[in-house]
Amino acid sequence: MLVRLYLRASTDEQDASRARAQLEAFAAERGLIIAATYVENESGAKLARPELFRLLADARPGDLLLIEQVDRLSRLSADDWHKLRMELDARQVRVVALDLPTSWMLAAPADDFSGRMFSAINGMMLDVLAAVARKDYEDRRRRQAQGQAKAKAEGRYRGRVEDTKRNDTMAAMLRAGLSYSQIQNATGASRATVAKIAKRAAQEAIS
Repeated sequence: MLVRLYLRASTDEQDASRARAQLEAFAAERGLIIAATYVENESGAKLARPELFRLLADARPGDLLLIEQVDRLSRLSADDWHKLRMELDARQVRVVALDLPTSWMLAAPADDFSGRMFSAINGMMLDVLAAVARKDYEDRRRRQAQGQAKAKAEGRYRGRVEDTKRNDTMAAMLRAGLSYSQIQNATGASRATVAKIAKRAAQEAIS
């Protein structure tokens, strides 16, 4: 039984690897072998996450996808969550989350009947927690939008401050011919951020 750790944070400023020690300890306590660790800074509300799908491509039937919380895997809409669940089921990858004790049973040997029962229970609980995570995401977005609207009306909203020093560094690395992966590793930026800087640089070169 191989374990694949998935660690995610929404922004470049957050430490996606924060829960690595907890996940490694969980696996060690149960004598589980960690095959690989996948880390990315991407929103859980979007399905297109390179590291998550690299994990799924690498996984073999019966592998465990180990996460800290269900919302690390999904803050997806109902349609996108269904697509991800279909992908997980098709690849026979089992999800174990530290905040979902019923899923821990999947990390232990079981006979066929027990395994099917645990999987069914876990699938139901995953659906529930994924729906809760999405609602939490939508609620926070709504409160954020309300706060920004109020701040704008009062002349206090300035928007997010760009990290110009880091972005200039990434632009220079792109001009030097470094790959997206090399730039991500060197700066800690997400692939989406590197792509945004590359697009901006290309537009500036044309203008």
